Amino acid sequence: MTLSRPQVQRLLADHGLRPSRALGQNFVADPNTVRRIVRLAGVEPGDPVVEVGAGLGSLTLALADAGARVLAVEVDRDLVPILRHVVADRPVTVVEADALRLDWAALLSPAASTEPEPAPLTSTSPAAGHPWSLVANLPYNVATPLVIRVLEQAPQVASLLVMVQREVGERLAALPRQPAYGAVSVTVAYWARASLVGRVSPEVFVPRPKVESALVRLDRLAEPAVPPATVAYDRFRTVVRAGFAHRRKMLRRSLDGVVDPEAFAAVGVAPEARAEELDVEQWGRLAGWQR
Repeated sequence: MTLSRPQVQRLLADHGLRPSRALGQNFVADPNTVRRIVRLAGVEPGDPVVEVGAGLGSLTLALADAGARVLAVEVDRDLVPILRHVVADRPVTVVEADALRLDWAALLSPAASTEPEPAPLTSTSPAAGHPWSLVANLPYNVATPLVIRVLEQAPQVASLLVMVQREVGERLAALPRQPAYGAVSVTVAYWARASLVGRVSPEVFVPRPKVESALVRLDRLAEPAVPPATVAYDRFRTVVRAGFAHRRKMLRRSLDGVVDPEAFAAVGVAPEARAEELDVEQWGRLAGWQR
């Protein structure tokens, strides 16, 4: 089972709550949508799944129904007790925390389940080395930084299936020369293969947002697209951000003072190119070149 629109509205009314605009709360109130998300995520019985922004538990229930062992992260202290009640009979552990401040590597480590207090993963810890999936309806205002943070800090997460604002989803999955391609697209491509796998109507949410949502799947690469031995990640990101800061300019101008002019010819990148023309490997070569 999962939550229908009347059930979502009743839970909010019974507890005297309204969705928080500050927290970007739009609760999924359509069983077919959450089941579709679970299917696209490829969740199998016994899989460890972390969900961010679990809210009232609609997606959480669908994940549990699929047999997943769920670690549900929720920042809203008013929602946490409701969420715990909704999933009380399921293999779900609820953690009250801000996902943008979590120590992700520590939270998802198998060793975390052996700690006496707190022990958030007692019922959900996977076997050592078993990869996690992240499946979430992400608040629009934290979607991009959260995805990047998980890619950077949580190597245990092998795949992500996130519902985000459509424009955000297009940026996460964009390829070179596409209109949405930018620094975020390149950063994602450093860590993962991303693709748009669906769209979601505003009608399935409470309250109804003004924008359409998209479903994005990200599968972590076995190794970063740019070998860390060739260029430090911080240097890579600095060059990419500088290049897209003035995306209409030629790279020789936007990267003036950031990349040596000799680097372009040395790595086979035209100095007259624009930022949106380079793929992640070209950015890596440009960032890593040294005299």
